[in-house]
Amino acid sequence: MSEPYQLTAPATRLVPVILTSPHSGRCYSKAFLAASRLNALAIRRSEDSFVEELFGAGPELGMTLLAATFPRAYCDANREAWELDPAMFEDRLPDYVNSASPRVAMGLGTIARIVATGETIYRRRLLFAEAQQRVSHCWQPFHTMLQSQIEATRQEFGACLVIDCHSMPRAAPEGAPGRHANIILGDGYGTACTPKVTAFVESALQRLGFTVGRNDPYAGGHITRHYGQPRNHVHVLQIEVARSLYMDERRIEKLPEFGAVRDRLREFLASLAEAARFLLPVNGSDRDWGMASAAE
Repeated sequence: MSEPYQLTAPATRLVPVILTSPHSGRCYSKAFLAASRLNALAIRRSEDSFVEELFGAGPELGMTLLAATFPRAYCDANREAWELDPAMFEDRLPDYVNSASPRVAMGLGTIARIVATGETIYRRRLLFAEAQQRVSHCWQPFHTMLQSQIEATRQEFGACLVIDCHSMPRAAPEGAPGRHANIILGDGYGTACTPKVTAFVESALQRLGFTVGRNDPYAGGHITRHYGQPRNHVHVLQIEVARSLYMDERRIEKLPEFGAVRDRLREFLASLAEAARFLLPVNGSDRDWGMASAAE
């Protein structure tokens, strides 16, 4: 497998914004494909395909882009390190493993049992050593880099905003308030990000013609919940973009509309870059970043 992430840094970091794409990785090893009962297309059903390209304008606008290269079906960077299903493993799991999380119950833990469309991934049970290898070679390097980028950004600017970029199936669950939205914002119901940022992002996307919902059915995963600490001047907002806008979900291919959607998201990122200094309070105020950096 290749390097576990691709970090694209701007020539000059102009704004305290980090874009992450933890689910768009598509480097499938021969060994993993051989262990799976799914074909080369079905195994990709869990991908947030092409999301790192949709938000690829970030670095030219002064933002850092961190994208996983390993696939979500192999190891999920938007979970805790040890959300594992004991039924998937031959040997007994250590006591520190979280086997009771709702994600594990759904089959979508750190090492997933199924792809997003429900098909079982593996032909056999795994050994815990295999999970350890994936966490140490994929999950941990991704999060070590993300943590270092957050801290460097916070030290330089006094605050940091992480936009965690994802894609979602064509329709939200029946009855969900966000069913007809083509973008869902997740801020952990206001716990992971200052409301000022969430409101700005919602308004900016609406002006570009998107229909936007909040938190239902996607309020944010591990990255949002773990790193979003507004009191420490770190804000995280998850963005889910409907795949039907830009890709054929069955074939996992870009639609002709892909370029137009990417361009609209570039406009959104440009507006966020311009407004970021007014959106991120430092120590309870809107101090200038240069002053904040010198005072840290």
